[in-house]
Amino acid sequence: MNIQGLQKTTLLDYPKHVAATIFFGGCNFYCPFCHNGNLVLSPNTTPAYNPGEIVDFLKKRTGILDGVCITGGEPTLQKELVPFLSEIKNLGLSIKLDTNGYQPQILKELCQSGLVDYVAMDIKGAPDKYAEICGLSHMDFSRIADSAAFLLEGSIAYEFRTTVTRELHQKEDFAAIGSWLSGADAYYLQNYQFSPQVISPRFSAYTIEELTSFRDLLLKSISHVEIRGTDSIQSQEVG
Repeated sequence: MNIQGLQKTTLLDYPKHVAATIFFGGCNFYCPFCHNGNLVLSPNTTPAYNPGEIVDFLKKRTGILDGVCITGGEPTLQKELVPFLSEIKNLGLSIKLDTNGYQPQILKELCQSGLVDYVAMDIKGAPDKYAEICGLSHMDFSRIADSAAFLLEGSIAYEFRTTVTRELHQKEDFAAIGSWLSGADAYYLQNYQFSPQVISPRFSAYTIEELTSFRDLLLKSISHVEIRGTDSIQSQEVG
C-alpha cells in the first residue's frame, strides 16, 4: 500500500468526528487545481508508511479518535484497501472515504460490505466538461454517473463537493450540476485555495458574493448546500 501521509488529529475532515486522516499516493485523475499534487505526480518520492504502523497508532488513540478519513490521491486504487479498512473497523472506528467516483464497483463493494460509513465524492464540474477539468484527454463519464447514482439512492451517508475555480467553473455549470444531482442530501462548494503542492499554480478563487450566487442556484434542486473555504458564509437549507 502506498500510504504517504498521516494527520494524527482533525476536527474538519470527517463531519462530527474526532478523526485521523490517512493520505494515499497515486490518482487516476490529474486535476490541475489539485492541492495535493505531490500525491498525484510523485506518489513514490517519500518513504511510505507501513500499514501496520498506522494500525498500531490508531490502537493507541482508542478513546480519543472516533473516526478515520481515507483520502489521497485516490484511495480506491489501492489493492489492499479492503483488509486495511477491515483492521480499522475492528478497532471500532468509523470510516469516511474521499473519492473521485471513477471506480464505482469498488465504491459499492466498500459501502455494501460495511467498511465505509460516509462518502465524500468530488464532483469536478458539469458533465460536459469533466475530462477537461480532470486533466484527461478523454474519460468514461458513465463511471462517474454510476457512483453518483449509487450515492443518491441513500443507502449510505454522503456528500458531494466541488472545488470551485474562476478559470474552470461558471454559473451555468452549477445549473447543470444541480439538474444532474437533484435531490442530493448535501452539496458543498469549496472555495479554491492556493497550496504550494498545487499541480498548476494558475487558478484563482471567486468572491463570496459569486459563490453565494452559485449556492442559491443549487438550492433550487438540492436542499442542503454549504460553502467551505471562508468563514463569512453560513450554511443554508430549504425544504
